[in-house]
Amino acid sequence: MRHVVVAIMLAVVGGAGPVFADGSGDPAAVKNEGGKYYDKEGNPTFKVQGDGTVDWSTYSGFRRYHSDCHVCHGPDGEGSSYAPGLSKVLSRMNYPDFASVVVNGRKNVNTAQESVMPAFGTNPNVMCYIEDIFVYLRARANDAVPRGRPQKHEDKPEATTQAENSCLGHKS
Repeated sequence: MRHVVVAIMLAVVGGAGPVFADGSGDPAAVKNEGGKYYDKEGNPTFKVQGDGTVDWSTYSGFRRYHSDCHVCHGPDGEGSSYAPGLSKVLSRMNYPDFASVVVNGRKNVNTAQESVMPAFGTNPNVMCYIEDIFVYLRARANDAVPRGRPQKHEDKPEATTQAENSCLGHKS
C-alpha cells in the first residue's frame, strides 16, 4: 500500500504524469474516463445533471471531505475559526497546488496569527481520495452543488472500486 500512496503523491505534485492547468478555469466536463470527469484542460471536475444527480467523484469527495477535512475547514468547505473556507479557495487554486498543500502541509505565519495545515501525504484515507475531495470542493466553489449531502449520485464505477482497492491494499 505504501508504494501506491507514494505513486499517488508523486503524480499529484508533478513527479509523474501531466501537470494540470489552473483549476479555476471553465469547470465544464468534456471528457469521461471510467466515470471520472475532466475539463478541456485535463483538470478533474464535476458533472451535475439537470435533476441534481452528481457524479460519483463529487459524492465521494463530499463523504471524504466530511470524514477528514471538515473538522478544521468547516462543513461544506465554508471555513471555521481554525482554517479557511476551501469552497472559495478552489475558485482560484489549481489541482497541483491543492494536492501539494494536502500532501506536504503548509505553515502561514504573520504578525496576527500562525496557522498550520498538517501534511496528509501518508494518510491513505486522504490520498486515495484526493482527486474526489478536489472535485467536490471545485463543485462547491462553482456553486454547482448546494451545502449538504448530495441527494442523488451516479453509481460507483467499477474502475473506481478497483483503484480504491489497489490504493488501500485490499484484494479484489
